[in-house]
Order: sequence, then C-alpha cells, then structure tokens
Amino acid sequence: MRPPERSPLDDMTHQPAAPRTLFDKIWDQHAILTREDGTTLLWIDRHFVHEGSFHGFAMLDHAGRVVVRPDLTFAFADHYVPSRQRGLPIRDPEIAAMIDMLTANAGRHGIELMGLADPRQGIVHVVGPEQGLTLPGLTVVCGDSHTSSHGAFGALGFGIGASEVSHVLATQTLWQRRPKTLRITVAGSLGPHIAAKDVILSVIGHIGAAGAAGHVIEYAGSAIRGLDMEGRLTVCNMSIEAGARAGMVAPDDTTFAWIEGRAMAPKGQRFAAAVEAWRHLRTDPDARFDRELAIDAATIAPTATWGTSPETALPIDAHIPDPAAEPDAARRARLREQLDYMALEPGRTLAGVPIDRVFIGSCTNGRLSDLRAAAAVLRGRRSAVPGLVVAGSQPVKREAEAEGLDRVFREAGLEWGEPGCSMCVGINGDIVPPGQRCASTSNRNFQGRQGPGARTHLMSPAMVAAAALRGQITDVRSCA
Repeated sequence: MRPPERSPLDDMTHQPAAPRTLFDKIWDQHAILTREDGTTLLWIDRHFVHEGSFHGFAMLDHAGRVVVRPDLTFAFADHYVPSRQRGLPIRDPEIAAMIDMLTANAGRHGIELMGLADPRQGIVHVVGPEQGLTLPGLTVVCGDSHTSSHGAFGALGFGIGASEVSHVLATQTLWQRRPKTLRITVAGSLGPHIAAKDVILSVIGHIGAAGAAGHVIEYAGSAIRGLDMEGRLTVCNMSIEAGARAGMVAPDDTTFAWIEGRAMAPKGQRFAAAVEAWRHLRTDPDARFDRELAIDAATIAPTATWGTSPETALPIDAHIPDPAAEPDAARRARLREQLDYMALEPGRTLAGVPIDRVFIGSCTNGRLSDLRAAAAVLRGRRSAVPGLVVAGSQPVKREAEAEGLDRVFREAGLEWGEPGCSMCVGINGDIVPPGQRCASTSNRNFQGRQGPGARTHLMSPAMVAAAALRGQITDVRSCA
C-alpha cells in the first residue's frame, strides 16, 4: 500500500506547551508510532543511495518488494568512481559492476540518478544540499555515516546500515531509538585563518571520539552562526567522529539565502511559505538538553591530528602526548600503539612533522569555499610534495575552473581530479603508499583509511595547503 502524501511543511508551525529542542521538534513531527520498548517508527523524507547500497536493493529483491516512494529516493555515483580518465572504461571490473548495478537499480525502480555522465554528479553529501534536496525540518538517511552533514540545514540526517536501507526502500519509514541531546555552544569570534574544520577538530579533541555517543548534537553560539553554510556542513559532517548520531544547526537567514533558487528547492510562494515555517525550527528558550558544553571560540587555533583517531586533534603548537605520563593503562597502551603506527616521538610539536603528500577534497572539505581557501595559500607558489585535489561535485569543479582555481593547483604541482570520494576513503584506487604521511582534508584517520600503512593527518584546506608548501605540518598563519 502506498503511504499517504506528506509535506515537509506539515504541522511545522504547531507548537505544544512544553518547550522543545530543534531535534525534538523534527523527531516529533516524523514519529508515526512508538513501541513499548521506546523505539519509534519515523517517516523518512529523503533517502540517498550510492554504489555501496546494492546490498539493500538485493534484500529488497529477495523479499519481492519494490521501492515504495521512488520520488523520495535519489541515487549518486560517488564512492568508487575514478578520479581520472572518466571518458574511458573503468579498469577495475568490480567497481565497474557496482556502478552498473546502481544504474540498473535506479532505472528499474524509477529513481533519479546522478551518475557518471550527469552534470550534477558528485559526493552525495555535497550534491544533495547543492541541488536543494536537503531542506530544514526533513529527515535524511543514507547508507553512509557522514549523512550527519545534512543537519547543517536544520534537518535530521544520519547514516543507516544495509538492512535499514532495504527497509526505507520498501516502506519509506525506519525504526529508531530516540537519542539523547547535547548542545555545544561555541561563543565569541574565531581568530584569523581559523576554519570550520579547526572548530570541529577542536570539539572532537575536547570530548573524544565517543564523547557524544548516543546523542544528537545541536551546535549553537555566535561562532557557529557566523559560519557560512559550507562551514556548517563541515562541522555537522564530522559529528559522527565524536560518536554522535547526528549534528544539527538551527536554520536562519544564512540557510534560507543558500537554499533559495536551488534546482530542487521550493520556488516562489511555496519557498516563502517554507521559510515562514522553517523559522519555527529553533530550540525554545527554556528547552532542556541532556548535556551542555561551552567552548570559547578565541581558544581555537589551527588544528591537526597526530594519531589514528580524530580525537588526537591538537593545536598546531601543542606537543604530542607522552604515554608515560598517562596513568590509565589502557589509554597508555593506546597512545603507544598510535605513536608506533604514526612513527612519531612523544613530546614534539605537531608543527614540523614532515609529510609526503597532500589530499584536498571529500564530503567534509570538497566544496568551493574549501578550494578557494587552499588556493589562496598556494597561489603563485610551488608545493614541496605531490598531491591530489578533488572537487566535491561537477558544479563545484566547473565553478572552480571558471575562477582559475584548477590552474592554481596545477601550477603548484598538484593533480586536479574528477569529483568523488577519492583518497578520503581510498576505495577507487587513490591511496597513500604504505608508510607515507598525508596531510588531508578528509574526516577519518584510522589505520589504513587512505590505504594499507598510510599515515593520515587531518586538518583544514588552508592548513593542508600550508603543509604542501613546506613539506611539513605548518601553521597556516605563517604562510598567509
């Protein structure tokens, strides 16, 4: 049976007596029923699928089901797509088969596909917002953990597994247990050359990789409101690296201006009505969070990681910790393991750690403002190490080329690739050779993330560009 039509604007202006958080409002608007055990059946407004979603389609086929709302499902070729020679057949037969399966599944179920030949093609978490598919108040799911990105618009976005992908395809609903809430307020103003990536790395360094486990984070405060939409996307993207289920920022005029005119966003009077409704998507003054955390924006410095978890983020002038000073035996062993893998000595500063190559791209930092920030540091200069720059989408690539950013990167000695996940996840052949050290704008740095034996240091696009110039981790403020 086809589920009833549902508008993302339905009941958005209805306010019960009890004060609620932004998360509470969206969850309550999408709750269909709640079991005695506390799990809730949620309506899903947007379902994004990619090459890796073939397991979900296979489960759907096995059950003899069809995609119940193909109009709310969108397919993207991003994770495995090649960064080079797009006009030639894909050499890896397994990758070619996965992309063919995505095309076939989208075609037979009537799902809109942004595939390799589509001028909108790119990373799902870049293209969804770019095309106006991601809107305030929606529930957004995808078989990818960084679906938390979409919370930058005041949506509830989170990653799901293969069986859940199948469930959403078949029913446009999903069973979920209600998470707790955590508000992180970043107050004050960020200093010169401090980027959104520095903000979220600082947050993760402060609370740890499991610090927000079981929670949805709402980011608030003047420093967050001062970020543009691309910066907010970066912050929400890496909420998952703090263990959170999702990250959110309440929509405001910055959000509405960014959405207006997007291809799949509401138009005309419907857009005006949507904005009126979206203005209610904010936490009520007396609403309570399960936890609160405040950070002074003035304390955030250019930041990089030294170990194999984002929680090893430190200010550029900080010293790598000494396991001998750690009283907890388990943590002491973990610190030693990371130092051994990264081939680093305790006590030294991050500044000056040599690198072998750089990567600029990913769903975290592959947007136009990210490329501009890196190009501003590299313009007229030469990189001391090789590297790869990959735009997050074809529209971003075209805009970057129109501005001449591709020439800046090429003249600096870096390679300009085709849009996709690329070296962030290292499953399309773009990898860091074993034992080499990479300064990367990606979101994860666990062992082997960018290839077997690869050593990854996470940082902002401008910081990666500064590292490229010096061949070592460098304070971007000294290169600006």
